[in-house]
Amino acid sequence: MPKIHLTTVIHAPAEIVFDLSRSINLHEKSMAQTNEKAIAGTVTGLIQKGETVTWQAKHLFKNRILRVEITEMKPWTSFIDEMKQGDFKSMKHHHYFKPIDNGTIMIDEFYFQSPYGFLGRIVNHFFLTRYMTRLLTQRNEIIKQYAETGRWKTVLPQPEFAG
Repeated sequence: MPKIHLTTVIHAPAEIVFDLSRSINLHEKSMAQTNEKAIAGTVTGLIQKGETVTWQAKHLFKNRILRVEITEMKPWTSFIDEMKQGDFKSMKHHHYFKPIDNGTIMIDEFYFQSPYGFLGRIVNHFFLTRYMTRLLTQRNEIIKQYAETGRWKTVLPQPEFAG
């Protein structure tokens, strides 16, 4: 099963980075090039443990549907989303947030398995791993931009940690 590991240093508090990472609204902004939209489940705001979101997007010349559930969540430390329906045979995305002196280290561990056995493994090796890495890197760059510039206030007007 392929694993993508990304580490991103963000000069903002872990609470902000955590909430931006589970913001449906920011996710849609970060995936604008694929026209990704939340169409069912939690379709706006911050997704919580036990909630699902169904995404519709155009990837690889085809409209696709992906439903994920937040299966684990430790506020401001980590959460996991897992595919419940979609084109992958399986997909699990671990998100970790580690506070550091000048911000947060955000770590993504993205595991996926394509269908179609041997053919799927060839597609993973030669194409899909790079494609997914590029998407995740782009998403992380948007999170970083919003967190570090104060634009997070347009997506998280009343962060949960402020309450």
